[in-house]
Amino acid sequence: MSSPTSRVSRVLIVGPLAPFAEQCRQRLIERGYTRLSVVNLERQVAHLSCWLQTEGAGVGELSETRVVEAFVGFVRASDPVRSWLSRPGLVCLLELLRELGVVPASAPAPRSPGEALMDSFGGYLLSERGLVAGTVTGYVAHASGFVAGLDPGGLECVTAADVTAAVLGRSETLSVSGTQNFVAGLRAFLRFCFVEGLTGVDLSEAALPVTGRRRSSLPLGIPAGDGAALLASCDRRTGLGRRDYALLMILLRLGLRRSEVSGIRLEDIDWRAGELVVVGKGGRSDRLPLPTDVGEAIAGYLCRGRPVTVHREVFLRARAPFDPIAAGTVSSTVRRACRRASVPEVGSHRLRHTVACEMVAAQVPLTEIAQVLRHASLQSTAIYARIDLDRLRALAQPWPAGGSR
Repeated sequence: MSSPTSRVSRVLIVGPLAPFAEQCRQRLIERGYTRLSVVNLERQVAHLSCWLQTEGAGVGELSETRVVEAFVGFVRASDPVRSWLSRPGLVCLLELLRELGVVPASAPAPRSPGEALMDSFGGYLLSERGLVAGTVTGYVAHASGFVAGLDPGGLECVTAADVTAAVLGRSETLSVSGTQNFVAGLRAFLRFCFVEGLTGVDLSEAALPVTGRRRSSLPLGIPAGDGAALLASCDRRTGLGRRDYALLMILLRLGLRRSEVSGIRLEDIDWRAGELVVVGKGGRSDRLPLPTDVGEAIAGYLCRGRPVTVHREVFLRARAPFDPIAAGTVSSTVRRACRRASVPEVGSHRLRHTVACEMVAAQVPLTEIAQVLRHASLQSTAIYARIDLDRLRALAQPWPAGGSR
């Protein structure tokens, strides 16, 4: 079935945006929008141009957020039931006008002292500690919560008792692992404050380590039949189906994390050597063998499903604008496949567990499993030893004769 088109080939744009109509049209086409979508977005540009003319505003005023929000409010007020507003279309237009120098780059919003402190702390974690962006975000969030709970005196009057109270307070609402993560972020923040001269003494040691028993169930995979059902649920006659099939093949055969899948780039695949470069946690880079069936799935998507784009990431959005997918899209793809296949819904990380469980069942040594999963410590892989119940029974000591059970 052919995609819907419009009988309208061009939209008349009058007003301040008229000189940029053709460039805007070409930009929308480059971003992968269909002819019908291009016409609809051109209509939006025409409405915006007429609104600017009515308001007596020029193109340069689009750099101000209040002007754009005023137009959005006008659209919603005039057509609250069936709004034709497209924020991605507005973003595309503003990007074009900034590139042409017509609209100046938006000035950063004024930062409060607290926000400036957290920005500085985040920069310290990235540059001095070398932490990855996800960890930095978590540590900054923990530090913000700690600062928000201090007395009006702020960091200058903070004491070891304040640090201990903060840890105890978090331990009442968070799990053991969550509290441990909070302590790690708090320690890093307190060291930063001491280095920057914000506190007179180093209070990081006042955040005592947290221990405790965690509920630790056996790692769970999915049955082999469910994995086959997930793959069979993908309609490989469509570009989206080929993309989903390739994603699932990578997860089920290589056990990658969702962020590693979304980050795969074209240059990471060595077709001649049959290898795949995977960039994991902490920027660690590993070369993994590329199984034939996984390579065929990726090649099928690249040749007959991947949109034409300037992006180097392998997996792209299925609808325009064809930007690289986010890590969350990998998880949602797995859940969507579970619903199609009528199997219990799981996340993408469960498929990583599945790969590990299959290797344990095949009696692959833990050291080799750690290499495949790219664990920095063998302790992370050791949890999978518990699923080999037959071996564990052989290690169990017999119950003492005559003892109570």
